[in-house]
Formats: sequence, C-alpha cells, structure tokens
Amino acid sequence: MQPFVEQRALATGEAIVLLPERGVVTVTGPDRLTWLDSVTSQSIAGLAPGGSAETLLLDPNGRIEHAIRLLDDGETAWLLLDEGEAPALAAWLDRMRFMLRVEVADRTADYLTYGYLERGTHDWPHATAAGHPLIWVDPWQSVQDGGWQYASATDHPAADWAWREALLARNQAEELDALPTVDPLAAEALRVAAWRPSWRTEVDERTIPNELDWLRSAVHLAKGCYRGQETVAKVHNLGHPPRRIAFLHLDGSDNVDPAHGDEVVLAGTDDAVGRVTTGANHYELGPIALAVLKRNLDPGAALEVRHDGTRIAAAQEVIVPQDAGATANVPRIPRLGAVRR
Repeated sequence: MQPFVEQRALATGEAIVLLPERGVVTVTGPDRLTWLDSVTSQSIAGLAPGGSAETLLLDPNGRIEHAIRLLDDGETAWLLLDEGEAPALAAWLDRMRFMLRVEVADRTADYLTYGYLERGTHDWPHATAAGHPLIWVDPWQSVQDGGWQYASATDHPAADWAWREALLARNQAEELDALPTVDPLAAEALRVAAWRPSWRTEVDERTIPNELDWLRSAVHLAKGCYRGQETVAKVHNLGHPPRRIAFLHLDGSDNVDPAHGDEVVLAGTDDAVGRVTTGANHYELGPIALAVLKRNLDPGAALEVRHDGTRIAAAQEVIVPQDAGATANVPRIPRLGAVRR
C-alpha cells in the first residue's frame, strides 16, 4: 500500500473507496419527509426528488445519537449511516411511526456504499430508484440554508470537499472489481484536512452539534421544534459550546501516528485538555488530526498528544473558536439596587 499515492488518486477523482460496512435504511410513504423533518435537526420536508441533505437525530438534551446522510428519490428516503448505526436507528424510527403513512426498512444487506470525490472525470456505476441516481452529495462543502458556520477561516478547506457516496446493489458488486480502489484511510486523511466531522469518530456520549461546527451542514436554525432543539438554540443564541473541535498540525519526526482517543495535554505537563478524534498522515499537510478540546483552552497554547508513551508536539488551528455561540447579544438587566456607572 502506498498511502500518499492513494490519497492523490482519491483527491483527483481517479479512485473510489469501498465502504461495505456502512448501513442503509429506507423510509417510504407519503409522510416520510415531513415526519423525518419533525424528529431531526435539518429542514428536509421540501427536499426535491434527487436531492441530498444531512440531518442529526438528537436526544432530549441535544446530544447526537445518529448522523444521517439522506437522499430522496420522490418515493423513498434513503438514509445512509455509519457502521453500526442502522439497526438502532431503524428500530427507533419504527417505534415512532404511530399512525403516519410511512414504512421503515433496514436495507444494509441489499446495498453497499462506496465513496469518491467528484471531479467530473468518471461516471462510476450506481443504483437508481424512481429514475434518480442513488448518489448522496455531501453538503459540507458550503454552509446550508438555515445553517451557521463558527469557523472564521477565510478559505475554509471544505470548499474543495466534493464528496459523494453512491449505493450499488450487493448482487452487482462485481461491477466495482475493475475500478481503482484505495484504502479507507486515504479518505479519512482527506476528510480530516476538510475539517469534516464524522459520527463514528468525532461523536461521543456528550457531543452536541455546536461543538463540531455541524450547524454548518446538518442543522436548520429557523425550522420548527424537534427533539434536542432547545439545547442547540440555547447554546447558539445565549451560551457557548462546552467543548470545541480543532485541527492539529503534528510533529512527524518520531513517525508516530496518533489514534482515536489519545489524550491532548499542555506541553510539558500531564494536564489533559482534550482528546484526538481522528489522526491521519496527509500527502501534502503531513501528520494532522481532529481533536475535541476544552472550550477555554488558549488557542496559542503549546500542546502535545500522548500516544503509547510518546509525546507528539501539536499546534492547533482553530475551527470552533472560544467565543462561538451567544449570537443573540441579549443585553444584561442590571441587578436590583446595582449602581449604573
């Protein structure tokens, strides 16, 4: 395996990455989009046939339970999910149908997923349904209607993230045999460089969307109520995310790659300030990582990542800033008896 060669091939649209463990859940019926709209974070009720979106299922406290890549063919909503998500999400949705005209099915055994970066150079094989290609277009490339970006970068690296995920019937998998494929680690390196969060790696039992800048693509701030909406809105309008995602540039002199869960500490100390969520070695940027850090950590602080007894020097590039949120700028009411100066 030649990791940098594979990354270049994927980045230039000359290869695909197989994602056979990804899940697929379908929701059919005339109420499917309005129903999914009512229980998840994105405004998808008006999604046009052939359209793509991203939405999150939150718990009542606003913590992320599922991240859903959604495309609709006019008759069926196709929910593309990370490994291990499909059974739990399908079961939850099935319990929540009540009297609505919807049917939920886990189709993971019928369809496989593969990904690629769209550069207009190839027409890769894919399934179709109701006359529409089953290809999900990642909205992370730009801030979606009703969304919000905390990152202040002038040139956001997501601008070049033309990511697609295609479905193909598993009984047609041989159509992919002749195509150039790369290791999934190649896609992970490019995803990290695009600051793109993933449910599988960036989310833990406490994560809210605001911490990962996921309001950018998966949350509509002006839509109606949904489970967990109060937390998302309160943090965005009045408070600050308790943690924040950051991009780390790592010292590669020891040829050590950090792993998911490695502690991030203040340099020269054992004071933990966060954890690595995804580490990678990029063909242009070198060793890099996404990490979730304490909100009040100084952006200029010297950091180290602890990996199997080795300390890796790290410098952070801010994605979600310390002052993210509090967008309402509500004036403070003076306390009774306080003297105004």
